[in-house]
Amino acid sequence: MRILILTQYYPPETGAPQNRLSDLARRLKEFGHTVVILTALPNYPRGEIFRAYRGRLRMEEELAGIRVVRAWIYATKSKNFTQRLFNYFSFVLSSIALGFWKVGPQEVVIVESPPLFLGISGFLLSFFKHARLVLNISDLWPDSAIAMGILNNRCLVRLSRWLEEFLYRHSFLVTGQTRGIVENIRSRIADKKVALITNGVDVEAYTLAGASVDKEAIRREFGLGSEFVVGYAGLHGLAQGLETVLHAARLVAGRANVTFVFFGDGPEKKNLTSLAQQLGLTNVLFFASEETRRMPAIIASFDLALVPLRRLDLFKGALPSKMFEAMAAAVPIIVTIDGEARELVERAQAGIVVEPEDPKALATAILQLRNDPNRLKTLGVNGRDYVVEHYNRRKIARQFERLLLEEPEPESAPLKI
Repeated sequence: MRILILTQYYPPETGAPQNRLSDLARRLKEFGHTVVILTALPNYPRGEIFRAYRGRLRMEEELAGIRVVRAWIYATKSKNFTQRLFNYFSFVLSSIALGFWKVGPQEVVIVESPPLFLGISGFLLSFFKHARLVLNISDLWPDSAIAMGILNNRCLVRLSRWLEEFLYRHSFLVTGQTRGIVENIRSRIADKKVALITNGVDVEAYTLAGASVDKEAIRREFGLGSEFVVGYAGLHGLAQGLETVLHAARLVAGRANVTFVFFGDGPEKKNLTSLAQQLGLTNVLFFASEETRRMPAIIASFDLALVPLRRLDLFKGALPSKMFEAMAAAVPIIVTIDGEARELVERAQAGIVVEPEDPKALATAILQLRNDPNRLKTLGVNGRDYVVEHYNRRKIARQFERLLLEEPEPESAPLKI
C-alpha cells in the first residue's frame, strides 16, 4: 500500500506520539509498504522552530529511510488558547496545500489526533486522493481539553464535537489507544469499524538497554553517584501534575539517599523549577530532553520510574507510553493513575499504584521500594516479561497492518487484554 501518515508531531521532536509514529512508519516500510510522513517543522515542546529548520516554509528530508515532508507552522510558547488555535490551524492549512502538491497518490491517509483539527486536512486529502481515511485517537478531544479547563467556550465545544463526530463517520477505520477511548467512540458510532491499537514499546531497544547499559557511567554523566534514583522522563505539562512529585521529594528529603531526576521539557517546566527552588529541594535535578536513541539507556539507569497524572476521571482510561518504556527496561514503576493503568500494573505485578495528587502516599511508596531491593528487582523483571508478551510494537504494527488490509486476525494471535 501507499500510506500517508499525517501528524503535527514527529522526530527530531521527542515525545510519545513522535516515538510511536516513527516506529510504526519504519515497521510498515519493513513490511513492504511505501510510507510518507506529512508533518510540521519541528517546534514541540519548546514552542519555537528548531534551529536547523528555521527560515523555511517547507522542506523534505529522509529519516530512517522514510520520506518526511514538512510544512510551515505558527510556533508559539503561549499557553493562551487562541494562540494554540493559531498553532493548530496554521498546520491544518499548510498541510492541505503541501499534501495536494508534494505527497503524490495515496491509498491510505492515517491521521493522528490530537489535534482533532488536523482531521480536516486528513479528510480533504483522503477525499481528493481517493484514499481511505484512518483516524488514530490517542486522546479524546475535546473531552480532555474541557476536563483540563483549557476549552470552555460553548460555541467551540459544540463545533469541536460536531467535527469529532463528522470525522468518525467519514473514516474507513478509527483506532483508539485504550479500552476507554474505544468504548467511548463505539458508544457514539456503532456502525463504524473501531479497533484497539494500544501504545507499546520497542522491546528490542529497551531490553537490550536494560541488560547492557553501563548504569554507573550514565549516573556519572549526570552527576547522580550512588544515590537511589527516582526518575521521570517525558512531557512536563499540566496533565502530569508533577508538582505532586516535588512535594513528595520534600517529604523524602533527609530520610534516605534518594535523588529525583526529571528529563524532558514542556510548558510547566519553568514553574516546576521555580517550585523546587521555593521548597529548597536539594534532592531534585532537572535535565533537558535527550535524543530518543539515548532514552532506553537513561531510563534503564533509574532505580524507580514515576508515571504520574492528575486526579481526573478522564485519565482513568490512560495508558502512558512511559509505563511500557520503564517496564521494558526492567525498571519498577510507581503509577498515580486509576483505571486501566492501575489494572495493567497490578496484573503485571510491575510496580505500585498510589492515589493521584497525594504526596504523602507517593513518598511512602518510594521509601517502601527503596528499602526492599529484592521486591524492587522482582517488580522490574515482571514488568519486562509482561510488555515483551503483550506490548511489543512489532506485533502491534502487524495487527494494524491487518486492519488496513482488512485481513482477519490469525487464530493463534494472543488476545489483547
